[in-house]
Amino acid sequence: MSTAPAPTYPANKWLITASVSFGTLMAAIDASIVNVALSQIRASVGATTQEITWASTSYSIATVMVMPLSAFLGRMFGQKRSYLTCLALFIGGSFLCGLAWSLPVLILFRFIQGLGAGALPPTEQAILRQTFPPEEQAMAMAIFTMVITVGPAVGPTLGGYIVDNFHWSWIFFINLPLGFIGLLMVGRFVEEPEDVRLALRTAAEEQRRNMDWSGIILMCVGMASLQFVFEEGQSHDWFESPEIVAVALVAAVTLPAFVLRELTAPVPAVNLRLFKDPVFTSGTVLGGLMFFILVSSMFLLPLFMQELLGFTAMQSGLALMPRTLVMIVTMPLVGRLYSRVPPQVLISSGLLIAGLGVYRCASFTLDTGALDIVTAIFLQGLGTSLLFVPLNTVAFDGIPRPKLADASGLNTLLRQLSSSVGLAVFAALLARYTAQAHVGVSAQLASDRIEVIERVAQYKASFMAKGMDALSAHEASLRLLAGSALRQATVLAFDKLFLLGALLFLLAVPLMLFLRTAPKVAASVPAPTPAPPKAHVDVEI
Repeated sequence: MSTAPAPTYPANKWLITASVSFGTLMAAIDASIVNVALSQIRASVGATTQEITWASTSYSIATVMVMPLSAFLGRMFGQKRSYLTCLALFIGGSFLCGLAWSLPVLILFRFIQGLGAGALPPTEQAILRQTFPPEEQAMAMAIFTMVITVGPAVGPTLGGYIVDNFHWSWIFFINLPLGFIGLLMVGRFVEEPEDVRLALRTAAEEQRRNMDWSGIILMCVGMASLQFVFEEGQSHDWFESPEIVAVALVAAVTLPAFVLRELTAPVPAVNLRLFKDPVFTSGTVLGGLMFFILVSSMFLLPLFMQELLGFTAMQSGLALMPRTLVMIVTMPLVGRLYSRVPPQVLISSGLLIAGLGVYRCASFTLDTGALDIVTAIFLQGLGTSLLFVPLNTVAFDGIPRPKLADASGLNTLLRQLSSSVGLAVFAALLARYTAQAHVGVSAQLASDRIEVIERVAQYKASFMAKGMDALSAHEASLRLLAGSALRQATVLAFDKLFLLGALLFLLAVPLMLFLRTAPKVAASVPAPTPAPPKAHVDVEI
């Protein structure tokens, strides 16, 4: 009677880490890099402002359709082969996006690019967890967290530089050389551990005998519908739009049917039964809630700088760079601290520090200086590092190695959906708070008030000194005063949202009581020995 081989860990773990990080970093960057180039792309393909948003929406929809299926693909084709195929699809989609000549074609190519990108983060997360020994799992998750959080921060800066100095198509073409390097490195260095490979081969045989086509279809339709509502709801005035209502109803029907199907299927395509593990469930749900709060605050600050302080996309990206640098430096340190400090302490400290950083933003005005912005950004970066490294680590502590890909797909999906919900909610609140503040500010602009009369007279004199006639100068003065009122109302709305974000960070601290951790492995258990180096590993399943 044969026994399963003992877990082994490759000796070239850092080369494997660098190899699989290439694709995930590019996918994370591409989620945000296109946003800064939408104006140039819109003019090139002849689209309206509302139509061009589909260049981002199609990418997001494709990624959420594939994320939960990353483990299914890994079982059917092997994790390494699945990663290589998805990376090649992402590179091919990037090349086609750079050649796009019309909006429908661009939407199609972005969808293809998103199909490739969707499986990269969860597959990398599973590979890293299988590559690093138990005592170094926190370091592996520190690297993964750094990749998925640094990517969206770098995207706007890189995109702004490319758009300012080159054609917009280069935001896609830049993926080609980096992607080919990633393909070569993954093909050469990534190894699939023998115990994982054999377990996946057995699971694949059972999967082929019980293909869960209905679960896959329900999941794809439901996730695509839900993501469409999050992405397009704001521009369509949410449930005032019949289109949004219809798509939301589709999601409301298909997603519960998908959950029911996966819980009753003999071999589900998406293993929702992992949520029976309280450690995984608490870590994943809390991680989703944290992403809801954090991504919302990250969305507000660059918008504030661009709309109210007059920063370009590249300038706002550079202003946010301290947060990226802090995360790059501190995340590996937090990975080392994980084995010495309880995760609840690290996460609570991160929540308080990040909340303080967001709270400092609540006092921003039109005269806010660079030092105030950098201080707030520094605190947010430090808090983010303390927060997500332990969350990403503790969630997988009790998951068996062959099921890490299933857990990674669910964890990544919930994180993505939480981000989408956070962005949708805060974008809607920003519009509402701005309208409310504008009503209050406008009430102070009564034409019979002395202050208003004096301000209009100052503006009018300034315009007349530049050669305007009295009537035109008076009309221009009123427009300028109305614009100033709108800007002040927008500042008040941003400050209110920053304050709300800080409050959410604070309220999240007690949730650490619900975070479960896996029991420590006994010290008497011997550590697995590294696998001998191999010239080639056949991962076909």
